[in-house]
Amino acid sequence: MRDDNKQRVALVTGGAVRVGRAIALGLADAGYDVVIGYRSSPNGAEDVRSRIVEMGRACVTVQVDLTEPQSAETIVAAARSEFGRLDVLVNSAASFRAVPLLEVDADEWDAVMAVNTRAPHLVTRAAADLLRSAQGTVINIVDLGAFQAWTEHPHHAVSKAALAHLTKIQARVLAPEVRVNAIAPGAVLAPDDWSSEKWDALAAEASLARVGTPDDVVAAVLYLIEANFVTGQILPVDGGRLL
Repeated sequence: MRDDNKQRVALVTGGAVRVGRAIALGLADAGYDVVIGYRSSPNGAEDVRSRIVEMGRACVTVQVDLTEPQSAETIVAAARSEFGRLDVLVNSAASFRAVPLLEVDADEWDAVMAVNTRAPHLVTRAAADLLRSAQGTVINIVDLGAFQAWTEHPHHAVSKAALAHLTKIQARVLAPEVRVNAIAPGAVLAPDDWSSEKWDALAAEASLARVGTPDDVVAAVLYLIEANFVTGQILPVDGGRLL
């Protein structure tokens, strides 16, 4: 049984915007103090921090560039120095670049892989001792590109497929102290540059005939945190699109 009086701490990369923001706020609402990693959204990070403080929880924001390897140690050091513990790590930060496959050169490839695949490894590696001490959990955010051949976002899709497999490896290596799972959201938040027609068309691809919301992902995060007999799994939250 969980002790609701015990301090619990979560770290969310990419926690200032979009789905990461919803996850950070959802964890605070569930009673977690939160460390938020962000790169280029200081106003968004401050807004999330203010909202979390209004909920009565503590929040620290850390500006990091996850394409730089040392950033993993930087963000985990903030959790260590401010709270001295870490119960939940959500690797949510991602690059979602649309480049035709034959135009993806080495620099473009490496930039996407650095954020989407290497950073979740390095942040988890840096946090492993804290997570083990807390009997904590890691949740990686992949997406349906891990399972589908997305030609508009080819290197993004490859990076998420790699992260899905990394999730299984992390789950084996960090067991039994730490559980590692992933969530693959479907259409829960439209990209800023998408037309409403393109977004609405995704509803027709889902068995439930509708799109979702970031709150659906938050609910999945909270489920996996409490699912003490689940590890190494990728949970689609997609309204049945993969079907």
